[in-house]
Amino acid sequence: MKIRIPYWVKIGAKLVLSRLPFGYSFWQKLGMFRHGEMDISTYAIDVFDTHMLKAGQSGILKGKIILELGPGDSISTAILAAAYNAKAILVDAGSFVRRDVAPYRLLAETLRKKGFSAPDLSTVKNIDEILAICKANYLTNGLQSLKQIDTKSIDIIFSQAVLEHVRQGEFLNTLQECYRILKPKGICSHRVDLRDHLGGALNNLRFSDRVWESTFFVKSGFYTNRIRYNQMLELFKKAGYKTEVTTFTRWETLPTPRHKMVREFRSLTDDDLLVSVFDVLLRKNYKQ
Repeated sequence: MKIRIPYWVKIGAKLVLSRLPFGYSFWQKLGMFRHGEMDISTYAIDVFDTHMLKAGQSGILKGKIILELGPGDSISTAILAAAYNAKAILVDAGSFVRRDVAPYRLLAETLRKKGFSAPDLSTVKNIDEILAICKANYLTNGLQSLKQIDTKSIDIIFSQAVLEHVRQGEFLNTLQECYRILKPKGICSHRVDLRDHLGGALNNLRFSDRVWESTFFVKSGFYTNRIRYNQMLELFKKAGYKTEVTTFTRWETLPTPRHKMVREFRSLTDDDLLVSVFDVLLRKNYKQ
Protein backbone atom coordinates (compact mmCIF):
# COMPACT_ATOMS: atom_id res chain seq x y z
CA MET A 1 0.00 0.00 0.00
CA LYS A 2 1.43 3.34 -1.09
CA ILE A 3 1.55 5.94 1.68
CA ARG A 4 0.47 9.41 0.60
CA ILE A 5 2.81 12.00 2.12
CA PRO A 6 1.16 15.38 2.84
CA TYR A 7 2.41 18.29 0.73
CA TRP A 8 3.58 20.23 3.80
CA VAL A 9 5.77 17.30 4.90
CA LYS A 10 7.40 17.23 1.45
CA ILE A 11 8.01 20.97 1.56
CA GLY A 12 9.48 20.79 5.04
CA ALA A 13 11.73 17.88 4.14
CA LYS A 14 13.04 19.53 0.98
CA LEU A 15 13.62 22.83 2.74
CA VAL A 16 15.83 21.00 5.22
CA LEU A 17 17.54 18.52 2.88
CA SER A 18 18.39 21.14 0.25
CA ARG A 19 20.42 23.00 2.89
CA LEU A 20 22.62 20.04 3.78
CA PRO A 21 26.24 20.22 2.52
CA PHE A 22 25.84 17.73 -0.33
CA GLY A 23 25.99 18.37 -4.06
CA TYR A 24 23.24 17.54 -6.54
CA SER A 25 24.98 14.34 -7.64
CA PHE A 26 24.64 12.95 -4.11
CA TRP A 27 20.86 13.45 -4.04
CA GLN A 28 20.61 12.24 -7.63
CA LYS A 29 22.07 8.86 -6.65
CA LEU A 30 19.42 8.59 -3.92
CA GLY A 31 16.67 9.38 -6.39
CA MET A 32 15.87 12.74 -4.78
CA PHE A 33 15.60 16.20 -6.38
CA ARG A 34 15.60 14.57 -9.80
CA HIS A 35 15.19 16.71 -12.90
CA GLY A 36 13.07 14.50 -15.12
CA GLU A 37 13.69 10.99 -16.43
CA MET A 38 15.59 11.63 -19.66
CA ASP A 39 18.43 9.45 -18.35
CA ILE A 40 16.18 6.41 -18.93
CA SER A 41 16.68 5.25 -22.54
CA THR A 42 13.13 4.19 -23.36
CA TYR A 43 11.68 7.35 -21.83
CA ALA A 44 14.15 9.61 -23.64
CA ILE A 45 13.41 7.98 -27.01
CA ASP A 46 9.66 8.25 -26.45
CA VAL A 47 9.81 11.92 -25.39
CA PHE A 48 12.06 12.90 -28.28
CA ASP A 49 10.03 11.03 -30.90
CA THR A 50 6.74 12.37 -29.54
CA HIS A 51 7.87 15.99 -29.73
CA MET A 52 9.30 15.53 -33.22
CA LEU A 53 6.06 13.89 -34.36
CA LYS A 54 3.87 16.62 -32.85
CA ALA A 55 6.07 19.25 -34.47
CA GLY A 56 5.69 17.54 -37.84
CA GLN A 57 9.45 16.92 -38.02
CA SER A 58 9.57 13.14 -37.70
CA GLY A 59 11.88 11.66 -40.34
CA ILE A 60 13.11 15.03 -41.65
CA LEU A 61 15.69 16.00 -39.02
CA LYS A 62 18.88 15.65 -41.09
CA GLY A 63 21.00 18.78 -40.85
CA LYS A 64 18.70 20.52 -38.38
CA ILE A 65 19.61 22.09 -35.06
CA ILE A 66 17.44 21.02 -32.13
CA LEU A 67 17.42 22.84 -28.80
CA GLU A 68 16.17 21.10 -25.68
CA LEU A 69 15.16 23.48 -22.95
CA GLY A 70 15.81 21.91 -19.55
CA PRO A 71 17.45 18.54 -20.32
CA GLY A 72 17.67 17.88 -16.59
CA ASP A 73 19.59 14.76 -15.60
CA SER A 74 20.62 13.71 -19.09
CA ILE A 75 22.32 14.64 -22.37
CA SER A 76 20.29 11.93 -24.14
CA THR A 77 18.93 14.42 -26.68
CA ALA A 78 22.47 14.98 -27.97
CA ILE A 79 22.71 11.27 -28.81
CA LEU A 80 19.19 11.11 -30.24
CA ALA A 81 19.78 14.13 -32.47
CA ALA A 82 23.06 12.63 -33.73
CA ALA A 83 21.27 9.37 -34.55
CA TYR A 84 18.98 11.40 -36.84
CA ASN A 85 21.97 13.26 -38.37
CA ALA A 86 20.99 16.45 -36.57
CA LYS A 87 22.78 18.56 -33.93
CA ALA A 88 21.61 19.43 -30.43
CA ILE A 89 22.01 22.35 -28.07
CA LEU A 90 20.99 21.63 -24.48
CA VAL A 91 20.18 24.59 -22.24
CA ASP A 92 19.57 24.34 -18.50
CA ALA A 93 19.70 26.51 -15.38
CA GLY A 94 22.56 24.44 -13.92
CA SER A 95 24.73 21.40 -14.50
CA PHE A 96 22.46 18.53 -13.47
CA VAL A 97 23.30 15.74 -15.93
CA ARG A 98 24.51 12.32 -14.89
CA ARG A 99 28.25 11.96 -15.34
CA ASP A 100 28.20 8.16 -15.53
CA VAL A 101 28.54 7.25 -19.22
CA ALA A 102 26.82 3.82 -18.90
CA PRO A 103 23.25 5.12 -19.53
CA TYR A 104 24.41 6.94 -22.65
CA ARG A 105 26.16 3.89 -24.01
CA LEU A 106 22.96 1.92 -23.43
CA LEU A 107 20.92 4.55 -25.28
CA ALA A 108 23.28 4.47 -28.27
CA GLU A 109 23.18 0.67 -28.32
CA THR A 110 19.37 0.69 -28.13
CA LEU A 111 19.19 3.10 -31.06
CA ARG A 112 21.56 1.00 -33.16
CA LYS A 113 19.39 -2.07 -32.52
CA LYS A 114 16.46 -0.03 -33.85
CA GLY A 115 18.39 0.61 -37.06
CA PHE A 116 19.67 4.13 -36.39
CA SER A 117 23.22 5.26 -37.09
CA ALA A 118 23.81 6.21 -33.46
CA PRO A 119 27.33 7.35 -32.51
CA ASP A 120 29.78 4.78 -31.19
CA LEU A 121 30.23 5.52 -27.48
CA SER A 122 31.98 2.29 -26.54
CA THR A 123 35.27 3.98 -25.63
CA VAL A 124 34.11 7.30 -24.19
CA LYS A 125 35.23 8.17 -20.68
CA ASN A 126 33.10 11.22 -19.88
CA ILE A 127 30.18 13.30 -21.10
CA ASP A 128 32.46 15.90 -22.68
CA GLU A 129 33.65 13.23 -25.10
CA ILE A 130 30.04 12.25 -25.82
CA LEU A 131 29.09 15.86 -26.55
CA ALA A 132 32.09 16.22 -28.85
CA ILE A 133 31.26 13.04 -30.79
CA CYS A 134 27.64 14.19 -31.16
CA LYS A 135 28.74 17.75 -32.07
CA ALA A 136 26.42 18.99 -29.33
CA ASN A 137 26.61 21.88 -26.85
CA TYR A 138 25.54 21.80 -23.20
CA LEU A 139 24.90 25.26 -21.72
CA THR A 140 24.09 25.66 -18.04
CA ASN A 141 23.35 29.31 -17.35
CA GLY A 142 19.65 29.41 -18.18
CA LEU A 143 18.42 32.65 -19.71
CA GLN A 144 21.96 33.98 -20.09
CA SER A 145 22.88 30.88 -22.10
CA LEU A 146 19.95 31.46 -24.45
CA LYS A 147 21.21 34.99 -25.05
CA GLN A 148 24.51 33.56 -26.32
CA ILE A 149 22.83 31.61 -29.14
CA ASP A 150 22.77 33.16 -32.63
CA THR A 151 19.56 34.78 -33.87
CA LYS A 152 17.44 32.63 -36.22
CA SER A 153 19.74 29.62 -35.83
CA ILE A 154 17.46 26.96 -34.30
CA ASP A 155 15.04 24.74 -36.23
CA ILE A 156 13.24 23.06 -33.33
CA ILE A 157 12.91 23.86 -29.62
CA PHE A 158 11.29 21.39 -27.25
CA SER A 159 10.83 20.83 -23.55
CA GLN A 160 9.20 18.19 -21.36
CA ALA A 161 7.59 19.58 -18.18
CA VAL A 162 10.10 22.42 -17.99
CA LEU A 163 8.35 25.72 -18.72
CA GLU A 164 6.53 25.60 -15.39
CA HIS A 165 9.91 25.62 -13.61
CA VAL A 166 11.24 28.78 -15.28
CA ARG A 167 11.41 31.60 -12.73
CA GLN A 168 8.28 33.72 -12.92
CA GLY A 169 10.33 36.89 -13.42
CA GLU A 170 12.28 35.31 -16.31
CA PHE A 171 9.42 33.52 -18.06
CA LEU A 172 8.54 36.13 -20.69
CA ASN A 173 12.21 36.89 -21.38
CA THR A 174 12.85 33.18 -21.87
CA LEU A 175 10.00 32.97 -24.40
CA GLN A 176 11.32 36.04 -26.20
CA GLU A 177 14.84 34.65 -26.41
CA CYS A 178 13.50 31.39 -27.81
CA TYR A 179 11.55 33.43 -30.35
CA ARG A 180 14.71 35.33 -31.32
CA ILE A 181 16.84 32.25 -31.90
CA LEU A 182 14.12 30.31 -33.74
CA LYS A 183 14.35 30.26 -37.52
CA PRO A 184 11.46 31.92 -39.41
CA LYS A 185 9.90 28.53 -40.17
CA GLY A 186 11.06 26.94 -36.91
CA ILE A 187 8.75 25.39 -34.36
CA CYS A 188 8.57 24.84 -30.59
CA SER A 189 6.95 21.84 -28.93
CA HIS A 190 6.35 21.97 -25.19
CA ARG A 191 4.62 19.81 -22.61
CA VAL A 192 3.61 21.91 -19.61
CA ASP A 193 2.65 20.37 -16.26
CA LEU A 194 0.61 22.81 -14.17
CA ARG A 195 0.32 20.52 -11.14
CA ASP A 196 2.11 21.44 -7.92
CA HIS A 197 4.98 18.87 -8.18
CA LEU A 198 4.30 18.09 -4.52
CA GLY A 199 1.82 15.31 -5.19
CA GLY A 200 -0.05 16.41 -8.29
CA ALA A 201 -2.55 18.90 -6.87
CA LEU A 202 -2.59 22.71 -6.51
CA ASN A 203 -1.08 23.06 -3.05
CA ASN A 204 1.50 25.50 -4.39
CA LEU A 205 -1.35 28.01 -4.75
CA ARG A 206 -1.73 28.18 -0.96
CA PHE A 207 1.28 30.48 -0.59
CA SER A 208 1.66 34.21 -1.10
CA ASP A 209 3.91 35.39 -3.91
CA ARG A 210 6.30 36.86 -1.35
CA VAL A 211 6.87 33.45 0.23
CA TRP A 212 6.75 31.29 -2.90
CA GLU A 213 9.10 33.48 -4.96
CA SER A 214 11.58 33.89 -2.09
CA THR A 215 15.07 32.52 -2.66
CA PHE A 216 14.51 30.18 0.28
CA PHE A 217 11.64 28.42 -1.51
CA VAL A 218 12.97 28.73 -5.07
CA LYS A 219 16.22 26.93 -4.19
CA SER A 220 14.56 24.03 -2.39
CA GLY A 221 13.73 21.67 -5.24
CA PHE A 222 9.96 22.07 -5.59
CA TYR A 223 9.59 25.45 -7.30
CA THR A 224 7.09 26.05 -10.10
CA ASN A 225 6.23 29.50 -11.40
CA ARG A 226 2.45 29.01 -10.83
CA ILE A 227 1.58 30.67 -14.14
CA ARG A 228 -1.85 29.32 -14.94
CA TYR A 229 -3.10 28.02 -18.29
CA ASN A 230 -4.79 31.12 -19.73
CA GLN A 231 -2.08 33.43 -18.43
CA MET A 232 0.57 31.26 -20.07
CA LEU A 233 -1.28 31.36 -23.38
CA GLU A 234 -1.36 35.15 -23.15
CA LEU A 235 2.38 35.24 -22.51
CA PHE A 236 3.00 33.04 -25.58
CA LYS A 237 1.00 35.56 -27.60
CA LYS A 238 2.82 38.52 -26.02
CA ALA A 239 6.17 36.98 -26.99
CA GLY A 240 4.98 36.89 -30.61
CA TYR A 241 4.01 33.26 -31.09
CA LYS A 242 1.15 31.69 -32.99
CA THR A 243 -0.11 29.13 -30.47
CA GLU A 244 -1.66 25.72 -31.08
CA VAL A 245 -2.70 23.67 -28.04
CA THR A 246 -2.70 20.07 -29.27
CA THR A 247 -3.82 18.23 -26.12
CA PHE A 248 -4.74 19.05 -22.55
CA THR A 249 -5.83 17.19 -19.44
CA ARG A 250 -8.27 18.53 -16.86
CA TRP A 251 -9.25 17.55 -13.36
CA GLU A 252 -12.95 16.84 -12.92
CA THR A 253 -12.93 18.83 -9.70
CA LEU A 254 -10.34 21.07 -8.06
CA PRO A 255 -7.74 18.86 -6.30
CA THR A 256 -7.10 21.60 -3.73
CA PRO A 257 -10.07 23.49 -2.20
CA ARG A 258 -10.46 26.98 -3.61
CA HIS A 259 -10.79 28.52 -0.15
CA LYS A 260 -7.32 27.19 0.74
CA MET A 261 -5.68 29.19 -2.08
CA VAL A 262 -4.38 32.72 -1.68
CA ARG A 263 -6.57 35.47 -3.10
CA GLU A 264 -4.85 35.92 -6.48
CA PHE A 265 -5.58 32.29 -7.38
CA ARG A 266 -8.85 31.92 -5.51
CA SER A 267 -10.42 34.46 -7.87
CA LEU A 268 -9.54 32.51 -11.04
CA THR A 269 -12.23 30.58 -12.90
CA ASP A 270 -12.58 26.82 -12.70
CA ASP A 271 -11.88 26.71 -16.44
CA ASP A 272 -8.39 28.06 -15.75
CA LEU A 273 -7.59 26.13 -12.59
CA LEU A 274 -8.80 22.73 -13.80
CA VAL A 275 -6.20 22.40 -16.58
CA SER A 276 -3.44 20.16 -15.23
CA VAL A 277 -1.25 19.30 -18.25
CA PHE A 278 -1.17 20.53 -21.83
CA ASP A 279 0.88 20.21 -25.01
CA VAL A 280 1.47 23.25 -27.18
CA LEU A 281 3.13 24.10 -30.49
CA LEU A 282 4.55 27.59 -30.98
CA ARG A 283 5.44 29.20 -34.31
CA LYS A 284 6.55 32.67 -35.27
CA ASN A 285 3.47 34.74 -35.90
CA TYR A 286 4.64 36.49 -39.06
CA LYS A 287 6.00 35.78 -42.52
CA GLN A 288 9.60 36.41 -43.49
